[in-house]
Amino acid sequence: MSLQKSLPVITSIAIIIGVALLRERSRTLAAILATMPINIPLALWVIFGLSDATRRDAELFVQSLLPGIIATTLWIVVVLLALRGGVELLPAVLIGYAVWGALIALFIRLGWLVVAR
Repeated sequence: MSLQKSLPVITSIAIIIGVALLRERSRTLAAILATMPINIPLALWVIFGLSDATRRDAELFVQSLLPGIIATTLWIVVVLLALRGGVELLPAVLIGYAVWGALIALFIRLGWLVVAR
C-alpha cells in the first residue's frame, strides 16, 4: 500500500490517539479535536484523490454531505437530551443512532442524500 493510500488511515488513527491523550488534560481540547472537520477531507482524499473523478463528482459528493451533517447534529442533540433525561451513556448513544438512522433513511427516500456513481 502506498503512502498516498495509507496517509488517511494514519491521520485518522493519530486523531483518535490525540483525543485519548487530551481527554485527561483538557476535555475542551479533546472535544474540539473530536469535532474537527477532518473526516470529510479524508473521505474526499480516499474517494477522489487517486481516481479519475471530475470536480463535479466531488461537488455532488460534498453536497450530499449536508443532509448527513444535519442527521449527525441531531444525533448529538438526541444524545444530549437523553443524558440530561437520566439515560445511561450506551442507551443514549443507541437512541441517538436510531434517530440518526431514521433521518438518513428519510433523506435517502426524499432524494436529498444521493451520490451519482
